[in-house]
Amino acid sequence: MIAHVRRLTALAALCSLGAAALTACGGAERGAPAEPTTAVRPTGSPSPSGPPTLAPGPAGLAPVFKNGPRDHGKTVALTFDADMTADQGPRAAGGERFDNPQLIDTLRRLKVPSTVFMTGRWAEEYPDQAKAIGTDPLFEVANHSYSHHAFTSRCYGLPAVAPEKMRADVERAFTAFRKAGITHPAPYFRFPGGCYDRAALRRVAPAGVTAVQWDVVSGDAFATDADAVAQEVLRGVKPGSVVVLHCTRSAAPATERAIRTVVPELRERGYRFVQVSELIGASAGRN
Repeated sequence: MIAHVRRLTALAALCSLGAAALTACGGAERGAPAEPTTAVRPTGSPSPSGPPTLAPGPAGLAPVFKNGPRDHGKTVALTFDADMTADQGPRAAGGERFDNPQLIDTLRRLKVPSTVFMTGRWAEEYPDQAKAIGTDPLFEVANHSYSHHAFTSRCYGLPAVAPEKMRADVERAFTAFRKAGITHPAPYFRFPGGCYDRAALRRVAPAGVTAVQWDVVSGDAFATDADAVAQEVLRGVKPGSVVVLHCTRSAAPATERAIRTVVPELRERGYRFVQVSELIGASAGRN
């Protein structure tokens, strides 16, 4: 119990770093509405045969997806947030690395289908890597905002996007993807910090996105103990789980090593790795 409290205290301190905070700092849903129905609709997809999205939530709010069905086989989606905030250019120019090519290489070597939630600013900083990820069928690229600023007034110290600019921030990220050569990003959106409320869901709905959360927090943000990260994932995964991890070398240095433990162990347990789109598709028609 004491160790758990200490861990929560340390996590809260890390999340207070503001613009550098990563989504695994809590994944809070500020005033989140009831779960919407999960009928698939084509809007928001790049083409009629593109990735499935969910039906709009109540009052036209963007739908929210957290995990796939528990009774549809032992599938799990590993998701990686490629975080870089709009104001971190000077840090990148000074040598800080917000990418993690070794992690991507490991996922390729292990043949792990994955979903990368990328900020537009990350795609601008690493356009060659963004294109390589976005054109590799092993991965699907989804939207993590342009700026990695918060979509609620309080979200672990992140600066907030003005409500009237929320849709534009999402669409600016898609524009950055296209400029980098990612022609078919998935119509999914992950709120920075995992923080959203009804107002935010209403603002991003016209962008045609499904908001994607998670049900397993890896704890890889700022972690240096790869075994601890791996055990956190292995303890939490259930059929249909969505796991949040990070593709940010400077702020999640243990992730690649943890993946080398997680992947073979989950496969030994009978799990199959899938992209988020497959879980959303499997959820069609379920409440």
